[in-house]
Amino acid sequence: MKDFRMIWRGIFGGTYDTVHQQEQVLKAPKFRDERSKKCQDRRSAVSFALLGIGGLISALIILIADPYNILYEWKIQFGPGGEIFSLWEKPPVDLFLKVYLWNVTNSEEFMSGKAKKLKFQEVGPYTYREVLTHENITFNDNGTLTSIPSHPLVWEPTLSEGRKESDLLILPNIALLSIADVVSKKGLFTRLGLNLIIRQTNAQPLVQMTAKEFMFEYKSTLMNLGNTFMPSWIYFDKLGLIDRMYEFRGDYETVFTGTDGLSNSGLTDTYNGSPKIPQWASPCGNINGSSDGTKFPSKIKPNDTLLFFRKSMCRAKPLVHVADTVVDGFSGYVYHFPNDTDDNGRDFEKNRCFCQEKDIEQCKPRGLLDVRNCYYGFPIALSYPHFYEADPVLFDKVESGLNPDPQKHQTFFIIEPNSGTPLNLAVRYQINMALGNLQNIANSGRFSNMVLPMLWIEIGMYGLPSSLKMRFKFYFEIIPIAQTCLTYALFASSTFGLLYSIYKLASARKHDENNPWIEDEFVLTIDKKLASYISERGLIQSNLDDEFYINYKTPLKRNIDNTKVEVL
Repeated sequence: MKDFRMIWRGIFGGTYDTVHQQEQVLKAPKFRDERSKKCQDRRSAVSFALLGIGGLISALIILIADPYNILYEWKIQFGPGGEIFSLWEKPPVDLFLKVYLWNVTNSEEFMSGKAKKLKFQEVGPYTYREVLTHENITFNDNGTLTSIPSHPLVWEPTLSEGRKESDLLILPNIALLSIADVVSKKGLFTRLGLNLIIRQTNAQPLVQMTAKEFMFEYKSTLMNLGNTFMPSWIYFDKLGLIDRMYEFRGDYETVFTGTDGLSNSGLTDTYNGSPKIPQWASPCGNINGSSDGTKFPSKIKPNDTLLFFRKSMCRAKPLVHVADTVVDGFSGYVYHFPNDTDDNGRDFEKNRCFCQEKDIEQCKPRGLLDVRNCYYGFPIALSYPHFYEADPVLFDKVESGLNPDPQKHQTFFIIEPNSGTPLNLAVRYQINMALGNLQNIANSGRFSNMVLPMLWIEIGMYGLPSSLKMRFKFYFEIIPIAQTCLTYALFASSTFGLLYSIYKLASARKHDENNPWIEDEFVLTIDKKLASYISERGLIQSNLDDEFYINYKTPLKRNIDNTKVEVL
């Protein structure tokens, strides 16, 4: 028996006990390690399977729920303290107004009759910073808010290319020519009264004044008389074109907050309480759904037509997509005003409501929009700068100075399509006087039936500030890319986890098929190694040893090789 124990220790590295032989055998180091390894493999396979399923579910949730879109919809709505709302309330951008004046270089020759046409010299830019804000904001219960628009101007001498507000120029006398045009259609006695005043004051249609006076504060005797005797018509005692263009006294606007539709957040619902301006019949007066340039609709599609409204333009103008581009790393859609924008119905019937005349032949030429009803009845008409894309008839009384160039005179917007935020823009238009027959008005006859350019402006935003670029880059690039990468990573990791768990389970199954269960392997090992010891050394010869072998084999339900037992 002693020899058998030595054999046992040599084979299994453990001890033999006749009472607890089965338990001791199963606790032998070799077979304990084998069992532990198989359990670890199964636990590893289950763990990777659970991780794979969890990753797959997470990826599907991101794909379906789209957390970025949820964040975007939350940000884009207007609400107190909201990020996009704060950008709209006080845009942190550099918005500039550039003014170019038309200096008359042959005034004496023209007034004396020696010259039949006027010669102009473009002088500018006179540059101002426009501090656009929306003030006195009130949130309404119907998904809108009401605010008062404010556009104060700040002189920027360093951006004016050497021009000064004190520059002396020869410019049209707006007060005289405007009153002359209005009174020319009145009765005889009214015209006689005006002629008397003109002669007594020696008012001239072309006068020398500073650039600032023409833009903001020109005073004349005629304007003082108008303010004194007709305050309901002329309620101001000084006249400047830019001053009148930026007159917002008493105005208020209502815009959508986006709670009833995210795409319209920041767009105009009503202006001064109405969805249209009163100067035009429908549909020309519609301003509902337009933008003041701060924010356009969200999630724009290339074929969408946008609306841009400025009070000084006296209408909401459509914008059409013409190209795609990239600005400061952001994708943008390029928009222009369509070619028929300033038609008065002569060429396009849909624009007939922009003509103030009953006879269409009396409507203004193509490219000239009559906006007198927005400018106190003064004969003001808008066009592109230098009469770009206008009827050539407008050049008939102009000898030189006007040279249309689409690169310099065409309006464009570059808009980021997801947020509707402008990345770059330049709104350009010209202020003209479209005068009628002034032959019966003193000192004014030379200007009869003339379209007289006075100034043109460019409202420009030439890029986003660095702080806004970083913010937009985070929202429009980093977050979407991070979400996409996370989704792909989860799909990849879940696929790997599931495949690895399948591999581990398949390997374990194959191992079980190729190798008997641990007790089976143990018995075979006994048969093989014990027999080799017996055959080589003949050490086991007692009945006690034979009894052990039988007692071990029987609990494991194995048939005892009688031949081998007999050998034992």
